[in-house]
Amino acid sequence: MTVQLPACGQIVAGEVGKILIREKSNQKIELGDLLIVEEKDKANTTIIQVYDLLYGSQISKLAREQIAGLSLEGLGEKLEIFEPHLRNYVLAQGKAVIRVSGSKPHVPKILPDFFGSVRHVQKQDLQFLDKPSDPIYIGQVRSGSKIIDVPVSLNGNDLFTHHVLVPSTTGRGKSNLVKVMLWSTIGENKFGILVLDAHDEYYGRAGKGLKDHPKARGNVLYYSVNPVPGTYTLTVNIKTLYPQHLEGVISLSEAQEQAVARYYSEFDDEWIENIILGTQIESVKDVTLGVLQRILRTKLSVYNQDGEVLSKNRVFSTSSGQSTIEDIVHSLEQGKLVIVDTSKVGDEAELLIGSMIANSMFNIYQNYKAEGTLDGKLPVSIVIEEAPRVLSSDRLVLGENEYSKIAREGRKFKIGLVAITQLTSVIPRDILTNINTKIILGNEMATERRAIVDSAAQDLSDDDRTIASLDRGEAIVTSIFTKFAIPIQIPLFEEYAKAYSASAHSSSPSKLQYKE
Repeated sequence: MTVQLPACGQIVAGEVGKILIREKSNQKIELGDLLIVEEKDKANTTIIQVYDLLYGSQISKLAREQIAGLSLEGLGEKLEIFEPHLRNYVLAQGKAVIRVSGSKPHVPKILPDFFGSVRHVQKQDLQFLDKPSDPIYIGQVRSGSKIIDVPVSLNGNDLFTHHVLVPSTTGRGKSNLVKVMLWSTIGENKFGILVLDAHDEYYGRAGKGLKDHPKARGNVLYYSVNPVPGTYTLTVNIKTLYPQHLEGVISLSEAQEQAVARYYSEFDDEWIENIILGTQIESVKDVTLGVLQRILRTKLSVYNQDGEVLSKNRVFSTSSGQSTIEDIVHSLEQGKLVIVDTSKVGDEAELLIGSMIANSMFNIYQNYKAEGTLDGKLPVSIVIEEAPRVLSSDRLVLGENEYSKIAREGRKFKIGLVAITQLTSVIPRDILTNINTKIILGNEMATERRAIVDSAAQDLSDDDRTIASLDRGEAIVTSIFTKFAIPIQIPLFEEYAKAYSASAHSSSPSKLQYKE
């Protein structure tokens, strides 16, 4: 039997969205706390989330200044007016985020009882947070800095097809969060996930990673230019790279785009080789050809050696890797987790490889939809680090690319993005609006917080301070698939994976408890 917590405060004033609570002297209310107000009949409760704290006092401002002056000068050591715990106190400002009638949650449309007592939230108060079908575990409910034994999971089909944004400053645990999320997908064969791993941190080459999942064998595929035993060499045949893959990824002038189109028309899948080798054709000036050669050599890390096109980073080849893109797409359709280590291939090469996979995936799923067979296909999602590289307003001036196309249209074809970024403000508003789930980690930059708040699924206009105060591993989940913006604590991946593996290969990771 659970013992109900004592009151930690009392409602003393307020209005819709701004409820004022006086803190009890021997209790502490934190920024971000979830507080419970029970109605007199005990049948309904309201959850209030604290977004600001301020001092209150029964002594006037002038009197307080006088007392402080006397105390500072050593003249008021024994001066007391009222009992200490009565004269000065803390006031918490909060907003009602959910009203629970029985076990059914509703958007609050009435104020909680005036002068009602409030207490800290407990596990039984959150029973309405049911485990969804096809759950993707994210973390545990957090009230201020206190972790509640209530797992937070979202339906994978909703989560991945309607896009996810993970915004925060450096060091707040973005990659840790994504690894925890992806852990739930391994071996389920219900979602195809492509990870473009710019820092080689997901697979776990030198430590704990997604390869350590009990069901990783055959379900976690790893491509790298420096593969480890049992994984795949990342080699892409240059003949599978088409002009449309460059759109919005590599900046070309109008004359250069026309030249690329001319070479592709003339040489088909050998267009890149002929540009690198300097093959001249009519209507393309030598100057334009020379610039194109420099661009492709730089962006693809390829060069001409004795009439043969070679790759400096061993990614692009003229003789091997013909089926690499096709193999990856096939694995995604089967519900595998495919990690592509792009840490040594350069930004543009990484984005091009992702563009090639996304383009192929998009075309295939478009055909499925046209055939009427899309409903039977698995959702696919692409995880991309530093998303503004392809989703920023400046980048999209170059033209629509495969990533922005998926962000705008992908949900219709069961294809989504997991966009990780430090700079939300540079992503166009229409794309942010299309991203229906945002897992917000700490961010000290006011402009970035405002961009996040303005595009959130729930009203977070009063949560600016809360977002700024989020510590590593703390987050707020705002989604059209949640009743309210849920504060969570994300477990440290290494500890989470260890606990999961030790639980007899449980297929229900949401049952695991996070411990600090």
